[in-house]
Amino acid sequence: MGFFNRFIRLFAVSMTLMIPLRVLSESVDSLKTKQVITINKVKEIKTMKIVYWSDYACPYCYIGETRLKKAIKELGLENEVEIETRAFELDPDAPKTVETITVDRFAKKYRLSKEEAQQQIDHISQLGIDEGIDFRYATTLYTNTRDAHRLTKLAQTKHDTALEDRVSELLFDAYFTRNEKLAEHDVLLRVAREAGLGETEAKNVLESNQFEEEVRFDEREAMMRGVHGVPYFMFNGKFVIPGALSVSAFKHTLEKALKDQQENTVGEDAHQCGPEGCRI
Repeated sequence: MGFFNRFIRLFAVSMTLMIPLRVLSESVDSLKTKQVITINKVKEIKTMKIVYWSDYACPYCYIGETRLKKAIKELGLENEVEIETRAFELDPDAPKTVETITVDRFAKKYRLSKEEAQQQIDHISQLGIDEGIDFRYATTLYTNTRDAHRLTKLAQTKHDTALEDRVSELLFDAYFTRNEKLAEHDVLLRVAREAGLGETEAKNVLESNQFEEEVRFDEREAMMRGVHGVPYFMFNGKFVIPGALSVSAFKHTLEKALKDQQENTVGEDAHQCGPEGCRI
């Protein structure tokens, strides 16, 4: 009887241990599955995020954005880069009607003679022309740009980068090529219509104060980051280009950001340990 009782007790203990072992086995299988899913998700994150602060009345912003897009295209990164525009009003108190001509405003701001101001304006215009833009800076009609930024914020709610890009391009074109007033709602509604953004929705936004707080948030963030001028480009939150540098400079920064991104992304050859052991 002694031997039989000891056998029964050992059998009971073994059965008790088998239950958690089975559960543990199932948990390990589940963990392995989850681990694979997690790794796959990391590997799918290939998009480089470029955030940049800009104003539609800023000539270097238009030139800089154009150069950035050229750099992206030359590197073949069109499907691997996401660009997000942040608002930065050069003059939040600018009037909604045209009060000055460009050369006079330029001369007063930089304390230049009209001749010197005109030379600088022509030089900036040529930079735009060299990038393939029909750049007419001398005849721009300067007004407040907040509503243009609010329209951009509406486009961003659609989570369609192509749509946002069209809105941005059309707003720059309206100011620097068409020489239109960006404070006029008719101009902004045309931009919305041509970009494929709902005109009725755009009209409702422009007739309200919707997205004003989002614009101010962008500008507060810029101040916190020490951004005092635009354009200001930030690549993956790490690498910065403060200004409209050359296409080659943009390419260099893109390559550096891409290399950093690849080095910090889990890949098939990454050293890692799991339930079945370590990869060696």
